[in-house]
Amino acid sequence: MLRNYFKTAWRNLLKNKSLSALHIVGLSLGMSIVLLIALWVFNEYSYDRFLPDYQQAYQVEMNIKFQQDEMRTQTDVSVALVDVLKKDFPEIQYVAESDDMSDHGLQVGEKKIYSKGMAVGVDFLKILEYPLLKGRVEDIFKDPFSIVLTCSLARTLFGNEDPIGKTVKIDADNNVKVTGVMEDIPANSTLQFNYLFPFSFLEKTQEWMKTARTDWGNNSYSIFVRLYPSAVYSRLAPRLKNVVYDHSPIMRNIKPEIFLHPVKYWHLYSTFRNGRIAGGFIDYVRMFSIIGVLVLIIACINFINLSTARSEKRAREVGIRKVMGSQRRELIFQFLTESILLTFLAFVLSIALVQLALPSFNNLTNNSIRIPYGNLFFWSIMIAYVVLTGILAGIRPAFYLSSFNPVKVLKGKMLMGKAATLPRKVMVVLQFTCSIGLIISTLIVYRQIQYAKARPIGYDVSRVMMTDMNGDLNNNYDALRNELMGSGMVENVTKASSKVTDLRAHMVLKDWPDKPAGDGTVNIGVVLVSENYFTALGMQLIEGNGFGSSWKDDTAKVILNEAAVKRIGLKDPINRVITWNGTPTQVRIVGVVKNALMESPFKPVGPTVFYHADWGNVILYRLRQNVDTREAIATIEKIFNKYNPSYPYSYVFADDEYNHKFTQEVLVGKLVGVFAGLAIFISCLGLFGLATYVAERRGKEIGVRKVLGASVLQVWVLLSKEFVLLTFLSAVIASPIAFYVLGNWLHNYDYRITVGPGVFLFAGALALLITLFTVSYQAIKAAVTSPIKRLRDE
Repeated sequence: MLRNYFKTAWRNLLKNKSLSALHIVGLSLGMSIVLLIALWVFNEYSYDRFLPDYQQAYQVEMNIKFQQDEMRTQTDVSVALVDVLKKDFPEIQYVAESDDMSDHGLQVGEKKIYSKGMAVGVDFLKILEYPLLKGRVEDIFKDPFSIVLTCSLARTLFGNEDPIGKTVKIDADNNVKVTGVMEDIPANSTLQFNYLFPFSFLEKTQEWMKTARTDWGNNSYSIFVRLYPSAVYSRLAPRLKNVVYDHSPIMRNIKPEIFLHPVKYWHLYSTFRNGRIAGGFIDYVRMFSIIGVLVLIIACINFINLSTARSEKRAREVGIRKVMGSQRRELIFQFLTESILLTFLAFVLSIALVQLALPSFNNLTNNSIRIPYGNLFFWSIMIAYVVLTGILAGIRPAFYLSSFNPVKVLKGKMLMGKAATLPRKVMVVLQFTCSIGLIISTLIVYRQIQYAKARPIGYDVSRVMMTDMNGDLNNNYDALRNELMGSGMVENVTKASSKVTDLRAHMVLKDWPDKPAGDGTVNIGVVLVSENYFTALGMQLIEGNGFGSSWKDDTAKVILNEAAVKRIGLKDPINRVITWNGTPTQVRIVGVVKNALMESPFKPVGPTVFYHADWGNVILYRLRQNVDTREAIATIEKIFNKYNPSYPYSYVFADDEYNHKFTQEVLVGKLVGVFAGLAIFISCLGLFGLATYVAERRGKEIGVRKVLGASVLQVWVLLSKEFVLLTFLSAVIASPIAFYVLGNWLHNYDYRITVGPGVFLFAGALALLITLFTVSYQAIKAAVTSPIKRLRDE
C-alpha cells in the first residue's frame, strides 16, 4: 500500500510539472533559510561548551557605581582578589588571574611576529580545559620563564621541529622556554589566543606589576574560577558580593559588588544594565530564530494555498477513489505522502542551496559553519524536520481534499465557495504580513545604522593610523616623531594612553566646586595625551587653552570634555580645582574640549578627562592629504623598524576601527535584508501560482466579459484587485506589530531614531508594487487571450 501511495504521488508530481516546480522551489527556499539559520544558531549556542565541565567555570566580574543612579559592569578586577578567593571561599576549587598580552611580540631566530596571547595563573588550564597535546597541566607553568603555544603558532615559529624545550624571545627582552603545545583554539571559543605564559612572568619582569598583588585600586586584570561540583552558586553569591568593599577602603566610594559570570553565558549574555544581565547577542539569535520560523510558515502557506487551489482538478479523483471503497484516512495518508515526497525533494534542493550559500554566509558572519554530513544526530534531526514540514504543509490540503462528497463531485456540482477561498485569503494575508514585517524591520535597522554613522564624532578619523607603542618606541618617541614628520608622508604625530576610538581607563572624580550634597563620586574616563593631541586629531577646544610644550609644567592641569562639565554642573569651569581618583590629588581645569565619541556610537558621550603625560600606549599619526597610501606605509614601516627593530611594524586605520563599532548592527541589517528579500520572493512564487489558478478558473467569465466589451485594463483590475486588497490588509496588520517589536529593539540604544509613519507607508507601497508586478503577468495574459479560445467548448 505504501509503495502504491508513493507511486501515485510521483505520477501526480510529474503530471503537474509547473505547479510541482513552484511547490518545490518555494518550499526549498524556505527550508534553506531555516537550515542556514539553524546551523548559525547552533554555532552561537555552542560557544565555550566544548570545554569539559564548563558548567563549573566562571569569570569574576564587578559592578561599580558609574553615575549617581547607575551601576556599570566590568570584567576588569584587581589581582588582590585571587588570594582572598582561595583562602575565604571553600566552594572555589581553582582560581587563576590573567592579563591580555595581545600587543607583545615573539621572536625565534629571524622570525618576528605579533600574536595574541595571555599571561595566566598556574591553574588556568584546570579551570578552562583547552586540550594540551604536549606537556602536563601540573608542570607547564612551574617556571615563570615558560610558554605554551598553539599548534599553528608552533608551526609558524619552529616549522616541523618539536618545539618542547626550545626558546622564544618575548619583546626582545626575555627568553622563555616552550613547555607545552595545545590544540588551536576553536572559532567558537570566546577567549581567543595563540600562546599562554605564567602570570608570574609579568611579576618577575615588569616593574609596574610588583605592587599589583596588594593594590585593590588597580582593576586591570581578569580572574577565572572553577567551583567544586557540589558547590551551589546561589549560596556563594551573597558572601562573594561585598568582598572588595570589605577589603578595600579606596574602592568603597564606587560601591563595588563582585559576582561570577558563567562560561556558558559569556558569548550570548554579555550586556548588563544596572548590574544585571540585560541580554546581548542572544537577542539577535532569538530574532533570527523567529525569522526562520516565519519564513518556513510562509513557504508552507504557499504549499497549502497551491494545493487547495487545484482542488477542483483533484475533486473527481477523490470522488472515484471514495466510490471504489477508499476510506477518508487512506486519502489523508495519500495526500500527506505526496506532501512529504515533495518536501523531501525540496529538502534535497535546500541542502544544495545551503552548501552553495555557506561560503558567502560565513564571510558575512565571520564564521566557519559547515553542514555536518557525517553526524548521525544531524541526519536524525533532518529526517524529523522533513517529516514535520511535510505534515505541516500538507495537513490542511489532505483533510480538505479528503472531505469532498463523491456524489456531488461526480455529478459536477462541486462548487468552491467561501469555505474554500476564505482560509486561502487568510493565509495569504498571514504570509504577506510576515513579509511586510520583515521589510519594515530591514528599513528601520538600516535607518538606525545610518543615523548612528552620521552622528558627529568630534574628531577627524580620515587618514589617521594607530600603532601600539611597544618595545623601544616610548624611549625613541621624539626621534621617531621628528623623522615621521620629515618623511613628507605624515602631517601630524601624537601619542595617548588609548586609541582615539577607544577608552581604556576610568577613574573616580571625588570632589569638585559646588558639588551637591549626596552626589557621591563620578566615574570618568581618562586619557593621557601629548601636547598636540587635540590638534592632530581635529578636536576642538571650546574654552580655555591646550597643554603647554612641557608635560612637567602640566602635571596639575587637566582638560575636560563637555559631558564631564555638564555632569558635575560647572558653569564656569576654567581654573576651577577638582579632586580625582579618590585621593587628595587636586588638579586645575585649563580647558574644555568638544565631546568626542570614543566608545559606543549608540550611547551618549561619557564624561572624560584629558591629562598631559610623557607616556602612552598608542602612537597616532595622520597621513598627508595627497600621498599614496601604499608608498606612505612602506616609508613609515622603515622608520618604525629603525627605532623599534625587535618588533614587526603593525598599524590600524582609525576609520576602520570606528566602523568596527557597527559590525554587529550591520550584520543584523544585512541578514534581515537578505531574509526579507527571500521571504518576499517565496511569497511571490505562491502569489504567481494563485494568480495562474484564478486566471484559469475564471477563464470563461473573462471570455464573456471581453465579448461584452471589457477592456484589457478592466480585466487586469478584475483579477488584480483581490490580491491588492489582501496585501493592503497585510500592511495594516504588519505595521503595528512591527512598530511594537522594533520599538523594543530600538530601546537598546540611547542614541536612536524616531520611527514615523513614513517607513510603514513605504513598506506597504513596496509590497503593493511587488504584488501588482507578480500578478500582472497572468492578469494581462488572461486579458489579451482571444475570447474564442475561452468559449469554444460551449
